[in-house]
Amino acid sequence: MRRSYDDLVHEASTVSVDGWDFSWLDGRATEERPSWGYSRLLAGRMAAARAALDLQTGGGEVLAGVPTLPPVAVATESWPPNLKLADSRLRPRGARVVAAADDGPRLPFADSLFDLVTSRHPVHTQWAEIARVLRPGGSFFSQQVGPRTAGELAEWFLGPYDSWTREPARAREEAEAAGLEVVDLRDERLRMEFRDIGAVIYFLRKVIWIVPGFSPERYANELRALHDRIEAEGPFVAHSARFLIEARKP
Repeated sequence: MRRSYDDLVHEASTVSVDGWDFSWLDGRATEERPSWGYSRLLAGRMAAARAALDLQTGGGEVLAGVPTLPPVAVATESWPPNLKLADSRLRPRGARVVAAADDGPRLPFADSLFDLVTSRHPVHTQWAEIARVLRPGGSFFSQQVGPRTAGELAEWFLGPYDSWTREPARAREEAEAAGLEVVDLRDERLRMEFRDIGAVIYFLRKVIWIVPGFSPERYANELRALHDRIEAEGPFVAHSARFLIEARKP
């Protein structure tokens, strides 16, 4: 039996959106995954590292899934609720979690401390700081959000707009400007489907840069119209963009 609009809105408006676990969306939304398999590639690099730093770790979900962590494993996170989640997941694995701003002027680590720095979907990439904390021969390995991710969804609420974007070519330029050598750069565009309005609300509450300032109250008219469209036509389709970048310090 189909659930009412009000029921879907209430549920999605009150459920916790802490951390970067999207399992609440199982059966309600889907997103294709990049063909390269970031978690698998990350596991191999972590197993070979001596000292690794995971930036903007969220709730520690990705790092906690790595089978073998290096002898020294550190993660940073800025949001207090995520800090607590990450600490509870990573401390039993022997990893330390440190509070650090996503766009702060300096990472709280000494020069040339890590042979591997990683980050999955960072909000900001501190290229100069990454280069500083890497040892010579060390690497930065990251999967990032590319241009016009969920642009179709954002435009439903905002109309035509200059979207928040991060271009792979710009990432290359910034890495090289920081003195790093880009050894891998690839990108893909991927299909997303939202099967009910609750999934849309949850996603926009969690991924806050898609529709800045989103709330169900503020966008009640747009949400109702989108609910009616999904009920009449089926899942709302959007697209995400992802790129993989690996850069080495000479």
